[in-house]
Amino acid sequence: MTTISQQRIVLASNNAGKVREIEQLLAPAALTIIPQGQFGVTDIQETGLTFVENAIIKARHAAAQTGLPAIADDSGLEVKALSGAPGIYSARYAGIGASDAENCAKLLTALAEQSNTDRRARFQCIMVYLRHATDPTPIICQGTWYGEILLAPRGNNGFGYDPLFWVATENKSAAELDADTKNALSHRGHALQQLVQYLTGANYQW
Repeated sequence: MTTISQQRIVLASNNAGKVREIEQLLAPAALTIIPQGQFGVTDIQETGLTFVENAIIKARHAAAQTGLPAIADDSGLEVKALSGAPGIYSARYAGIGASDAENCAKLLTALAEQSNTDRRARFQCIMVYLRHATDPTPIICQGTWYGEILLAPRGNNGFGYDPLFWVATENKSAAELDADTKNALSHRGHALQQLVQYLTGANYQW
């Protein structure tokens, strides 16, 4: 029987920051993770209406293109004063192909236009694992990270909205945290910890 450490797994993302973070988080589990870009797989359009739907779409696409089991995540920032926006549109909040800086700038503008001064926010992450492209029972894990949105960016680490996400327990923005601290606290870290526990558990079988 093939063990999880012997099985290659494709990572359904071409986002360099996300790939780096997931590889760091999975390194202790000795899983063989290969980003889909190494197979020439491009991103698929995210047509789902939820984080779960989009993560499954991405995982099925990567698994179908490579013939390997796949891991995918869909994550985003939900801001209280914006009724949960940008949510599933976080990566393209300022438009398709928008940079992290452009998305952050639009978020600050949107908040400045609100009479609601509540800047509470949370990062959500759904992590999906598929054994094959038509797997009818994907493994789905979820992580949440609570914080607040700053008035201006701080820090140079991380990616996405990290410079605007204030982590009160650390008295820093997410972009000011070192990688180990962020991975221990973050939404993606929590979701991946659950997934690793499942995949490396004694009861898991291929």
